[in-house]
Amino acid sequence: MTGWRDEEMAGSQSEAYIALGSNIGDREGLLLSALDSIDGHPGISLERFSGIYETDPVGYNDQPAFLNMVIAVRTTLEPLELLRELQKLELKLGRTREIRFGPRTIDLDLLLYEEVVMDLEELTLPHPRMMERAFVLVPLNDVLNRAHPLAEQAGKASQEAFRQGKEGIALWKNIQHTTTSLRSASERFES
Repeated sequence: MTGWRDEEMAGSQSEAYIALGSNIGDREGLLLSALDSIDGHPGISLERFSGIYETDPVGYNDQPAFLNMVIAVRTTLEPLELLRELQKLELKLGRTREIRFGPRTIDLDLLLYEEVVMDLEELTLPHPRMMERAFVLVPLNDVLNRAHPLAEQAGKASQEAFRQGKEGIALWKNIQHTTTSLRSASERFES
């Protein structure tokens, strides 16, 4: 990191992984808006992002296909604080919760936070269903730190899901996997 972000992020930082999904409206635009807002938060710094994958809906099938991706961030926020910031962002971007697994403008799920294991009513870490879902595993494998304890398991599950075309997963747009500037990310999305 360079510049003003160094000073803001000078406190104790933790690595976290966030899944993003959208299937209503301008799906790509909503993902970019979420990335911009996350990276613009003073306690969060975007480190790496996956390609964008298009997937069939899971659970409730009568809805459009999703665009999904996963990002790795550094944060000074504790897990519950980070979750609450993500939920505020979902509301800002028009998220409603009418049908379980139903259509949504944006979905932001906290998948992993360092090696934290917790099981609270509000938050379970690691995310309880992430290892079952190709739309999470494949993009997570793009950005997961290879030293993470789940890296090998996630890699194998991702390869199997992608090979089998599980959930109709297909790469929709490939972008660079690392960046220190969201402006660079936006330029890669546009090219």
